[in-house]
Amino acid sequence: MDRADEVSEEAPGTRFLLFPQSPFLENNPQLELVEISAPPGSIGPGPSGPRMYTVDAEGKTTPYGAIVPGPRGPGMYLPPWDGFIHPPAMPDADGNFTHIDPSDPAFQSAHLFGSAHFTMDVWEGYFGHPIPWHFARDFDRLELSLLPSLDNAHIGWGFLETGGTFEHGGEYRPYSLNFDVVAHEIGHSIIYSVVGMPSPEHTSGEYFGFHESAADLVALLASLHFGSVVETLLENTSGNLYTFNRLNRFAELSENAQIRVAANNKVLSEFTQGWTSEHALSEPLTGAMFDIFVDIFHERLLVHHLITPEMEDLSDRLEDSPEYSDVMQAHFDARYALNPEGFRIALIEARDYLGSYLADAWSLLDPDMLTYFGVEQAMLAVDRDITGGAFQRIIKGNFRMRDIGVVQVGPRLADPDETSHAVSTRTRVPD
Repeated sequence: MDRADEVSEEAPGTRFLLFPQSPFLENNPQLELVEISAPPGSIGPGPSGPRMYTVDAEGKTTPYGAIVPGPRGPGMYLPPWDGFIHPPAMPDADGNFTHIDPSDPAFQSAHLFGSAHFTMDVWEGYFGHPIPWHFARDFDRLELSLLPSLDNAHIGWGFLETGGTFEHGGEYRPYSLNFDVVAHEIGHSIIYSVVGMPSPEHTSGEYFGFHESAADLVALLASLHFGSVVETLLENTSGNLYTFNRLNRFAELSENAQIRVAANNKVLSEFTQGWTSEHALSEPLTGAMFDIFVDIFHERLLVHHLITPEMEDLSDRLEDSPEYSDVMQAHFDARYALNPEGFRIALIEARDYLGSYLADAWSLLDPDMLTYFGVEQAMLAVDRDITGGAFQRIIKGNFRMRDIGVVQVGPRLADPDETSHAVSTRTRVPD
């Protein structure tokens, strides 16, 4: 797998230019060169390849997954699109897509394809094998569809469809240019494939909360494979990852409109009386995983002698206190200035530890019996297998801090609305 933050010695892949973060947050957003695993020449116009293809449909108004009339009664509207299409993104003479200017309408198609493929490459690297599509029964390839009239982005049975929003001063902001959004939707597909879909009578709230958390983590760790994200993150925080930063903000649409924050203080006991939103229910699990990531990062800094045991202990003691930022930032600033490259290596090591742990743990889960405590037990089993138990204390401690394994989640308190995945096109399967 080629990663954007490292120079690969393997055979070159097909090159794309991607926005590592939402391009609508800066006056002059920077593109980053990435290579996907497909070799040059294997990705054709569209872009289109063996795993996925992009379609910029002309005249399409109905989103995929909708229930529409058919010759044998109502059924799901599914790919492939068989109508007219706008001019596709074309590869250059070397088979790459880096020549397409962001002002070109075809850039959205290239960016959507590159983001989806890059995310799959990252996570297939963590799983150590190709991830089959959860809809492989009916489709060999994922159709990446551009539908500007859709105020959403969703993945479903054979499709990932992106629209956009006019919520910010009337400016149209396409989700196809937001890497986090695309990676999040790919995350849902990965979970449907490796964990599976539960039978309706056994679906728990924790399954849907887990789904949202896992999709966020897929996006978060994939974004850390951009060299510029790692560099900016460390320059802005000096490695003090509990500082509010660009890493732990998902699906950013403006500077004050982030959807979820990974470095949160949510606990599962807030949901013992019940829940209404799987997005909110996901936050204790995402928060536990983010804390595990930070603690592993600190352990790697210790291994490389980049921080002292006393500094790590102080960070642990002050973690939830209002003094944390004022006290710890000075320590991190001083240590980071001594060896920025060492901090970068430790961060990448922590990223890959967590990615590998999650891939192995998710593969152990049963969709019909999924609980957050079960996720913890899977993580502990993976840690014992990989390191002999080096991170048992870290995993157990952070899950307990979120009341996971201590309390039970209550029932859904209201019928799911249009933001829920429980009744969305993402979970709809054709008969």
